Amino acid sequence: MKRMKKKERWIQHYSSFQKILLVGEGDFSFSACLARQFGSAVNMVATSLDPQEIVYAKHWSCETHLEELKRLGCRVLHEVDVKEMKRHPTLINMEFDVIVFNFPHAGHFPGFCERHVELIKMHRELLKAFFESASDMLSSGGEVHVTHRDDYPYNRWKVEKLANGAGLYLKERVEFQKKDYPGYHNKRGGAINSNKTFPLKDCYTFKFSVSTWESEEEEDEEDDDDYDYNYDDDDDDTISSGSLSDEIGWILPVMKRLHVK
Repeated sequence: MKRMKKKERWIQHYSSFQKILLVGEGDFSFSACLARQFGSAVNMVATSLDPQEIVYAKHWSCETHLEELKRLGCRVLHEVDVKEMKRHPTLINMEFDVIVFNFPHAGHFPGFCERHVELIKMHRELLKAFFESASDMLSSGGEVHVTHRDDYPYNRWKVEKLANGAGLYLKERVEFQKKDYPGYHNKRGGAINSNKTFPLKDCYTFKFSVSTWESEEEEDEEDDDDYDYNYDDDDDDTISSGSLSDEIGWILPVMKRLHVK
């Protein structure tokens, strides 16, 4: 009796035949969306920066998504730092066809808006380290996908330049439409309003691959023109409000209910 060949299933750029690593997940709704479309998640590894208990505290909507991923065979890992993921004990010997990082963000801090010089530097440092780690985890012909807002001030992150520094080049930039991923909810993260969504304006998926040509790595010079020193908080879509004590005061009671020490 002949075995029936497994049918390949696609959702946008992603195939059930690809080995996919998803990093920086919030409530795991994006991973769950792919898994549902594939009918299986054995080809996927989905990760979060936070420990499992904190993920549940920040994103109470994650429970059904994590249950679904487990049922469909996805490997779920917590406490995975994208800056050092190539050295993670589970990931260290693994290679992927696609590595996905949706809406990377270095975090929300009291008094910092998205145009703040120091916050932009933190975003850049995060992505620089991510690209350096991801470039060593790709299979032959593999791609790194970063979905990111490309309007001001997010275009000041210079995503393409940071990828070039890690030996990756831009293959394609595709408009991102949330409706193409049923059930996906983009989450703020952080400790303030972490389970809320944020505005998606001028969003694109940047698809990078390992460069096949040698080039001199450009020095990442940060000119004053890269930043806006005139802050106007009213125009900032993703500004963090409150103080550090507000953040701690919000999450501690939830952690206590979850018996987190």
